[in-house]
Amino acid sequence: MSDHKFCYSNYDSQSQSNRFHPDSKSLWSQPSLPSVPSLTPKGHLQQYYLSNIQHQCLTTLKGHTSHISSLTFAGKFLYTGSSDKEIRLWKRNALNSEFECENLTNNTLPVGKGAVKSLVVLADKLFSAHQDHKIRVWKITNDDTDNQKCTRLATLPTLSDRAMKLLLPKNHVQIRRHKTSTWVHHVDTVSALALSRDKTLIYSVSWDRTLKIWRTSDFKCLESITNAHEDAINAVASSSDGDVYTGSTDKKIKVWRKNSGEKNHSLVATLEKHNSGINALAISLDGSTLYSGASDRSIVVWEKDGSHGMTVVGALRGHTKSILCLALVLDLVCSGSADKTIRIWRTGVDGNYSCLAVLDGHKGPVKCLAGAVDRCNPSDTSYVIYSGSLDCDIKVWQIVVPLL
Repeated sequence: MSDHKFCYSNYDSQSQSNRFHPDSKSLWSQPSLPSVPSLTPKGHLQQYYLSNIQHQCLTTLKGHTSHISSLTFAGKFLYTGSSDKEIRLWKRNALNSEFECENLTNNTLPVGKGAVKSLVVLADKLFSAHQDHKIRVWKITNDDTDNQKCTRLATLPTLSDRAMKLLLPKNHVQIRRHKTSTWVHHVDTVSALALSRDKTLIYSVSWDRTLKIWRTSDFKCLESITNAHEDAINAVASSSDGDVYTGSTDKKIKVWRKNSGEKNHSLVATLEKHNSGINALAISLDGSTLYSGASDRSIVVWEKDGSHGMTVVGALRGHTKSILCLALVLDLVCSGSADKTIRIWRTGVDGNYSCLAVLDGHKGPVKCLAGAVDRCNPSDTSYVIYSGSLDCDIKVWQIVVPLL
């Protein structure tokens, strides 16, 4: 059996949820959105970009034995998580754009049960979300050879959090018939994590339909929003203005806000435009533009209106199957799809978007993306994009975009 076939088999068998199977659903494309105008008209500028953008796959990182489900980076280090219950650390070679994996045994963290669904780095800490309903926190240390080592620091909810909530009946919530749990626990796969812009909070969402808010200083669970959606929650994004966006299999995006003087977050808006489950969210640094990707093959672009709400301005089309992940890198929008490709988009002064490049090379659906600016010149800008796929591989891409 080939590697990528093994990954598909493993991927389909990993879900432990008896109620929701959002990942398996998201791989099947649903009808697109005819009612939303396209922001990617074909024309001379589009052809100019497609013919003038330089892009290449710099390297392929191998080592995981199952599909790549999450990745993130900090400085010269890349962190990848997969359904083989591992987090791996990769170090970039300072001499060029290649990556190397030194001391592979020491750079592999065996963790929990099931897939590593999300990874977030905060200073010297790595937060990981898992299919076994837990969030783990790792302490990152650098040794004398400039390599990194991660040691487990905590598992959320922490023991003190669990003990304090266990004693009082009011802290228990019913999760199914004849079974209760304290409200600090996720009771299904933790699907995504996001940091608040001031780094003091981390938000977690789950297939159990809850949104939880944790304090990053002591890992205390401050708040839990039960039944935040009608179905599994797959994505979360935090805005610079404090708003939190959650995307769900119920086809809705919900906006949560903690108003001045209030103790908890409350629902302030529900955004409905997709006609299938939402798999990915990304928001611009200034909080003015939100991107949502779904199984309807469309990336919907939302912009802030005068009343601090979000309105649809259009959709980015081109992928032939479900949108599984999104990442913003400076002025670029990167999208990964079940069609095995990555598309790179950029907006113009007229508000339309151009597809700068289509990165083709993975043998399976593209599940996660991250990127950074590699270098800036007066004539062009170079970006590096990292992609993880169900084919078990991580690819490192370089894209050089000329200035107009």
